[in-house]
Amino acid sequence: MFDSISERYDIANRVLSMGIDISWRKKGCQISLKEVQKTDVDIVDVACGTGDMIIHWREVATKLGVNIASICGIDPSAGMLEVARKKLQDTHFIQAEAIKIPLESESVDIISIAYGLRNVVDRDNAFKEFYRILRKGGILVILEFTKNENNGFLEQIAGFYTRKILPKIGGLISKNMAAYQYLPNSIEEFLTLSLLEQELRQNKLEPIYSKSYSANISTLCISKK
Repeated sequence: MFDSISERYDIANRVLSMGIDISWRKKGCQISLKEVQKTDVDIVDVACGTGDMIIHWREVATKLGVNIASICGIDPSAGMLEVARKKLQDTHFIQAEAIKIPLESESVDIISIAYGLRNVVDRDNAFKEFYRILRKGGILVILEFTKNENNGFLEQIAGFYTRKILPKIGGLISKNMAAYQYLPNSIEEFLTLSLLEQELRQNKLEPIYSKSYSANISTLCISKK
């Protein structure tokens, strides 16, 4: 599915989020780079897709005066990685899944996974892999569409947009309606923020920052090893 929408994935994201997702991504980068308290960091972006998050990591690190010693993108979709390699020719990418990351133990300072955790079937083993490759004091950044725990007016509007409007617009842009119908369905089947934090703690990853944005459509959850 992701292979089939890879060529138009970036434009669909910008239109559907109206560009707001960029500020959410940058916020995750800022908090994490400050929290890790290192001037040289090694970063891995899991479910990197077309490489957007890597661009934000570099931009924010430069502004904060942090040197990215290494940065790597990991994704199971060959189509997504093909687009990412064209955009970021100086970046190392690996085709792999979150449950089996081909990196050495305790070799990474920061792991990010933006809007990819819903697609990981075996979250428990993914969290164990994240814990394995993170150094002590390392940071895990999760950006995700968590299942809404509230049912206020704004949340209802956001839910209507996600269920009814987003699939149609995404389908028209990508020419794959089924792929964008998958999004609201996967959100409904995903965790609430409190359950996500519980799973992280069970895997020795302690949440240190959680915040929901835009009528609780998107959630930023940062944990520490």
